[in-house]
Amino acid sequence: MRGELLLKGLAFGFLLAATVGPMWVLCLRRTLASGALVGLASGLGIAVADGFYGAVAAFGLTAISGFLLAHAFWIGLVGAIFLVYLGIRTLTAKPEMLEGEVKKLNLPAAFLSTLGLTLTNPPTILAFAAIFAGLGLASSADYAAAALIVAGVFAGSAAWWVILALGAGKLRDRLGPRLFRAINIVSGLTILGFAAWQIAVLFR
Repeated sequence: MRGELLLKGLAFGFLLAATVGPMWVLCLRRTLASGALVGLASGLGIAVADGFYGAVAAFGLTAISGFLLAHAFWIGLVGAIFLVYLGIRTLTAKPEMLEGEVKKLNLPAAFLSTLGLTLTNPPTILAFAAIFAGLGLASSADYAAAALIVAGVFAGSAAWWVILALGAGKLRDRLGPRLFRAINIVSGLTILGFAAWQIAVLFR
C-alpha cells in the first residue's frame, strides 16, 4: 500500500510537470539558450514548489493554505506580470545573445525564478487536495502516507525536468541563429499567451 502511494505520487508529479505550460516553455527555452544545467536548475525550482504545495495539501496545513488562497489574486497578478516581462524579454532576445545569457543567468537565479513563479498559483493547493482525496488520503490523517505521496510528487516532477534538460541540451549545439530566433519568437508568444490567460482568469 505504501509503495502504491509512492508510485501514484510519482506518476502524478511526472504528468503534472510534463503538461505544457509557461514553466515548461520557459525551461525548454532556457536549456536551449544556456545549457542543460540551467534548464535543470529551473526545473528543480518547479519541482520544489510542486512539493511545497503538495505538502500543504497533504498535511492539512490550513493556516498556510488559507493565507495563500486569501491572497491568491495579488499573488497571481504578480506572477502574471512577471510572465509578461519574461515573454517580452524572450520575444525580443537576439540569437547573438546566446553566449552572454549563459553568463547572466546563474543557477541560483534560474532555480529561484521558477520557484517563485510556480508559487504564484495558490489554487494549485486545491488541485493537490482533490488528487489526494482521489488517492484515498484524508488531509493530515496519515502523516507517513502523506510524506510518501509528497516525496513521489517531487521525485516525479524532478524526473521530468531531468529528461527535458538532458534532451534539449543535446539539441542546443545544432541550433543556428535563424532557428534560435524562431524559438525565441514562439516561446515569447507562448509565455505571453499564458500570461494573458492568467490575467483573464484573475479578472473574470
